[in-house]
Amino acid sequence: MATDVGIDLGSYKTVIFSGSGIVLEHPTYVTVDNDTWEPVYFGEKARQTLGRTPDSFSCINPVQHGKISDYDLVEYMLKEYMSEAFGNRIVRPRIMATLPSGLTELQHHSLANVIESSGGRNIFVLESPLAVAYGLDLDFSKPHGYLIIDIGAGTTDVAVISMGGIAVCNSSPVASYDFDSQIIKYVRSEYNIEIGPLMAESVKKQIGAVVERPVEIAVVAKGRNVFTGLPESFEITSSEVFYALKETAAGICNAVRKVLSETDPDLLSDIKKDGFYLAGGGCQIYGMDALLSDYIGAKAHVCEDPAYSVVKGAAAALRHSGELKNVNYQLRSIRELEIS
Repeated sequence: MATDVGIDLGSYKTVIFSGSGIVLEHPTYVTVDNDTWEPVYFGEKARQTLGRTPDSFSCINPVQHGKISDYDLVEYMLKEYMSEAFGNRIVRPRIMATLPSGLTELQHHSLANVIESSGGRNIFVLESPLAVAYGLDLDFSKPHGYLIIDIGAGTTDVAVISMGGIAVCNSSPVASYDFDSQIIKYVRSEYNIEIGPLMAESVKKQIGAVVERPVEIAVVAKGRNVFTGLPESFEITSSEVFYALKETAAGICNAVRKVLSETDPDLLSDIKKDGFYLAGGGCQIYGMDALLSDYIGAKAHVCEDPAYSVVKGAAAALRHSGELKNVNYQLRSIRELEIS
């Protein structure tokens, strides 16, 4: 029976962690009937309809840049996922859900409310960088600075944490989804071929890079010729993809620079000495650790299983729930957000 549950409601996928492992991992997509707005498909089945639906259906991503854009669909989706993960075996669990840093109290409460409506109880909400810190077992209760960079699908969360909370943070909308968008834009500009988001994601995963690869590699992609309207295959190289992704990579670096420029010098000296911590699925693109290490001038520590570091940290944070409620946290929400 599940008692402690971590939920990472991400822009790309929703992950539920309980006990010692991942119990559910599904894309954050819902296919709906346009006439009734009733859900038809959830998860991977819904994601596969992206760009393939008839006029009577739409594939919706109800979480945009880490923020819920359609609460009803998220509630439907979470009910489906919780039922699939636990069935009737779950009784009043403690749930720690995560969201990007820097959001308002209202957005914290809204996430707690939608999880309660989907069947959860005893809900806490935690900002993603702090969840990563708990997952890494960092002792950030002391006056010592740690830099956490969480590159997700919809947001890049950058935070400096010290003395039990967040000292400086920034949640940038420039993230992994923008890599896909830039690949789509580049292919249309250079090849006059329109590709879909699923093909762009495939290209990114196979040959995407934010630093130049020592050996050129290429993949064959497929799309629609914008002039003839006919299907067409073409070859795209890793150097071309690197060129396409430079702007987005620079945007992530700028998000980091913004946080560091507002950070006290003594905290910066801690970061320079100890390095920084990289999490999120977006940090797995080739060269991201090297790019940020060179940019910041400090060593990059990539989390083990970076795509799951947030949800694992959320579950780990439940072991410190007393601290979360009683310490004068720099968070905006924890004491108020427990729903009993």
